[in-house]
Amino acid sequence: MRIHGFQRTYKVHLPAGYRADNPLPMVIIIHGAFDTGKNMERVSGFSKLADKEKFIAVYPEGMGIFGFIQHWNAGHCCGKAAADQIDDVGFLEAVIENACSRLAVDRRRIYMTGFSNGGMLVHRFASEKGHLLAAAAPMAASAGGSPNARTPEWSPQEANKTIPMLSMHGTSDLSVPFEGTKSIAGKDTRRYWAAEQSMAFWVRQNDCEKNPLTESLYQGQVKITTWKSRSNKADVVLYAIDGWGHQWPGRFFTSRLAPENPLHNFDAAEIIWDFFKVRQRKQGGSIDH
Repeated sequence: MRIHGFQRTYKVHLPAGYRADNPLPMVIIIHGAFDTGKNMERVSGFSKLADKEKFIAVYPEGMGIFGFIQHWNAGHCCGKAAADQIDDVGFLEAVIENACSRLAVDRRRIYMTGFSNGGMLVHRFASEKGHLLAAAAPMAASAGGSPNARTPEWSPQEANKTIPMLSMHGTSDLSVPFEGTKSIAGKDTRRYWAAEQSMAFWVRQNDCEKNPLTESLYQGQVKITTWKSRSNKADVVLYAIDGWGHQWPGRFFTSRLAPENPLHNFDAAEIIWDFFKVRQRKQGGSIDH
């Protein structure tokens, strides 16, 4: 499929009862490196949630090599997409416009989430095209970094709009370490920002209070840090999940945990949607809550 010059495609899940005369919110869910939209749909659980909550779920497909190992150019990561400077921000913008032209979408309520390399692209897209989104949720993702110690660090550009931001990151993530610096997994030489450094970028962009609120849930296994926006309701929230690795923190994985485990049936999609659904963009671009 060619979308405004991009020879790539995206998958759409329409909720049960969808009608062309009833505009619905739209959530764009971006897979990680070496993954696909189809698998992201399976792992994240967003399509099942879309049926329950009545929103449109969209799964874009990254650039692949020989039809496989799909990935994204998030600026500092990753692979051939970044090396070739593939315009994935432009592609996602084209996906939004194409979906809105074909489907009944409430443009005030367009949201974006993604995992790992896909979450890194969420950071980038939100900074460059945040006026199109009402909220965003990058998961297990760094907003900035560099391919190696010899390459200058890449960071997102100053955002053109404030945007509510929620992130989740496992403290035992070996691929994109919670504390930042070099990936611990395999022979990866990449350097990543720490989770709190990535959130600090959005705390500045959204003019949030410097002193956050903190709380612990799930028997202390999840620490939630919230930087409240001073004026425009663009809060920044970080879920630090103790002992969690580089996996989507949803029921696809958490349902397999022992029933006594505090994270049994933890569902990131539900938490993300609860954060999204109360936020929308006003006509002038500000956030309404």
